Amino acid sequence: MSLGDEHEASGGYGGTGQTRTRLPDTGADPYGTARRRSSSRSLVTVVGVVVLLIAAIAFANRGDDDSSSSDDAATKPEATATAPSGQRPVQSKSAAGIPSGFAKDQEGAESAAANYAVALGSAEMFSKPKRDTILQSIIAPSRVADFESTLDRAYTPEFNKNVGLNEDGSTPRGYTFVSRTSPIGTKVTEASQESATVEVWCSGLLGLAGENSTTPVTNSWFTITMKLEWTGGDWKIVAHSQKDGPAPVPGDDRASSAEEMAKAVEEYGGFSYAR
Repeated sequence: MSLGDEHEASGGYGGTGQTRTRLPDTGADPYGTARRRSSSRSLVTVVGVVVLLIAAIAFANRGDDDSSSSDDAATKPEATATAPSGQRPVQSKSAAGIPSGFAKDQEGAESAAANYAVALGSAEMFSKPKRDTILQSIIAPSRVADFESTLDRAYTPEFNKNVGLNEDGSTPRGYTFVSRTSPIGTKVTEASQESATVEVWCSGLLGLAGENSTTPVTNSWFTITMKLEWTGGDWKIVAHSQKDGPAPVPGDDRASSAEEMAKAVEEYGGFSYAR
């Protein structure tokens, strides 16, 4: 199967395989009152209410002193990647800021695949210059041109509009674009001295956080399969495909507001994965 076939069969990269339903522009917050499903009150719900009450009491006891608000804004922490842990954490990063220097064994291949899944599902993939930098960092040199060509055909102005962006891939003023992939687990299905095939089970976020957004941030589940080769002293991708699931049953969580979602994206960094 050619790279182009794999791309079309898998549904694409960075969320391109997801189906979106555009909501009517009603002027209401599409996040505020939505619920995934209703259910009877359970013990979990009761515990959750108790926790919220405790948090509310703690907040009330803080008092009304707002003198430090400007200082808090000045010292607001930036979102940064959480340090990897494990026996062989990687110590270097590529030009795109992606971990590199993975061990030449199955665990190293799994670690590489997990980190590469994060990169391929990032918001940076919607920018042509940043996407090319990512591909040059994680794709085998002999395959970079093919990947660039395939993805240039996928990230079209029409596709950008479908996910809520401007045609050039930029984010509309007043909104926060969210595209994140979080690996849940990895599995090596084939391995040799110089190559490995790794499946990465992932959860993803994609959408536009902001008041009146018609493409609110939604969650999806999918599995990415990567064929890796050891080249240039590291694991690099030579083939990639994606399929839906496995997906768990949705919980009874209240959907966050657009403001809460945008704040979370700005304040919480992603993970680096090492084993």
